[in-house]
Amino acid sequence: MVRRNDQRRAALVDAAIEVLAREGARGLTFRAVDGEAGVPAGTASNYFANRDELFTQAGARVYERLQPDDDSIPPGRGDRESYAQLMRELVSRVAAFRTGYLALLELRLEATRRPELRKVLTERVRADVDANVAYHEASGLPGDATAVKLLILALNWLIVEQLTLPDVFDEAEREQLITEAVERIVAPE
Repeated sequence: MVRRNDQRRAALVDAAIEVLAREGARGLTFRAVDGEAGVPAGTASNYFANRDELFTQAGARVYERLQPDDDSIPPGRGDRESYAQLMRELVSRVAAFRTGYLALLELRLEATRRPELRKVLTERVRADVDANVAYHEASGLPGDATAVKLLILALNWLIVEQLTLPDVFDEAEREQLITEAVERIVAPE
């Protein structure tokens, strides 16, 4: 039996994320992952039973890497400007992992055809929404759970726009749009 190394597995999954972002779902092959990871041909097939497992592992890993460190989340002051600043930082953090987010878009499309991947992504996205609502409720920021969900939806598309068509809105427009989204969605206390 082949000894499986957790660090190598993580490197292969990270390589799969890079391949997904660059080549799309059709380009995600064991050979492409091996090449991206700089390992001998056949290595990925020793770690993953099939492409479905590779997709599923990549989907879970993107969300692991997108999670902020507890220290990186500034405490809110309980006003909408603090909320807008928190959202600007969120958009910047997610956009900084460009390949991860682009891979996630590919994975979401692929999830329409792969039930196991759909299950993993549904669980991760639901957990992320619930964690954001729980953080919001504990932070003392204005607004309710519905406002949090509406901001998630609005800002996710702003991130897509920034990563795929970055010249549609310049940085100042993006920051203004985030501020306006908070102002319009989050009712004042």
